[in-house]
Amino acid sequence: MFPKILAEFLGTAMLILLGDGVVANVSLNKSGMKGGGPVQITLAWGLAVLMPVICYGAISGAHFNPAVSIGLAIAGKFEWALVVPYIIAQVLGGCFGGIIVYFFFKQQFDATQDPATKLGVFSTAPSVRNTMNNLFCECVGTFVLVFVILMNRDSGAATSGVASLFTFGLIVSIGMSLGGTTGYAINPARDAGPRIAHMIVLPKDDHNWGYGWIPVIGPLCGGVLAAILYLILKTPLSL
Repeated sequence: MFPKILAEFLGTAMLILLGDGVVANVSLNKSGMKGGGPVQITLAWGLAVLMPVICYGAISGAHFNPAVSIGLAIAGKFEWALVVPYIIAQVLGGCFGGIIVYFFFKQQFDATQDPATKLGVFSTAPSVRNTMNNLFCECVGTFVLVFVILMNRDSGAATSGVASLFTFGLIVSIGMSLGGTTGYAINPARDAGPRIAHMIVLPKDDHNWGYGWIPVIGPLCGGVLAAILYLILKTPLSL
């Protein structure tokens, strides 16, 4: 079990280092790439998921996301005994990755006065604050993520050279098509882990936990619904 748990921790940390890293790169003052737009962010997030998938996929299955772990377990494709250890490793990895991002861009953080911009490096926020709509958007985005992952595992592409391209394309597609409403966390560990890191490195700032539960509950609901639909489609009907 230990190599799998360690791979989930390291993979999620790498995901956050590269994913939150691009947000820091384009938003913080005194960054050489300040002003980069959503295309750079969405492409970089796709690559941020792809890199740890390549490194750790053969060890742990490269979940890096509690919604994926729970969805796979409901669908019968993952051991329930590993779900909680995976989730703990993912959240801790997300926190660790967020801390590394802070120290990597320490001078840029020091040069940025706006607390919301600094929090935006670590965690997501809605473009329009509406609890039910924000929850719905996170649920739908994660539903697409987990459902496509489940269907892809049955297609044969997951064991071919197409797998890496598929992973990149899926994340970029969700980001470019659905990311403008809530920042497409679609992953409780991706948001909660770095938000905890924000509490550690910038304890006096507002961490916005009033919204922070939405990118946790929404993705979990989306992952469960995706697994249920998968099981319905895969269960033979008795006439």
